[in-house]
Amino acid sequence: MDSEIIKIRKAVLTDAKGIGKVHVDSWKTTYVNIVPDEYLNNLSYEKREELWLNNIAEGGVYIAENQNGEIVGFSSGGKERSGKYCGFDGELYAIYILKEYQGQGIGKALIKPIIVEIKEMGLNSMLVIVLKDNISRLFYEALGGKKLDEIYTEIAGKQLSEFVYAWEDINNI
Repeated sequence: MDSEIIKIRKAVLTDAKGIGKVHVDSWKTTYVNIVPDEYLNNLSYEKREELWLNNIAEGGVYIAENQNGEIVGFSSGGKERSGKYCGFDGELYAIYILKEYQGQGIGKALIKPIIVEIKEMGLNSMLVIVLKDNISRLFYEALGGKKLDEIYTEIAGKQLSEFVYAWEDINNI
């Protein structure tokens, strides 16, 4: 798998099924022992596919596919959604990569087109929200993300802490 060529491209509607599968599968590996099992067990490919059909139509979604054309990761981003963080106008909404494809540079490759889109909107800063217990948050730290805030969310009745990482200048990522 090390020599496998991964292609990054803008998502099209027919990718929704593959994105939904990666979304569910990566949640189940990334969030085990973090998010309640009942929530993870109830995730469905079909519901995620519907969600991604809508998201792809709005733009800002990219996929990583292997040599066989299978989607192994995806990213999405655009304008910052909460309006709570003055001076941070762009947001990386999501980035998920199947466990067996992590640690190969795909994450960085998937962030690049999001940064380009954010810059094309005339924005130069970005943030991302990540569960504190998600080891992948170290990826954002390695990319120079600075912890801006700690917020809380509830998933299936469990209070979870999230870190908000920010980049004042996305040209430095």
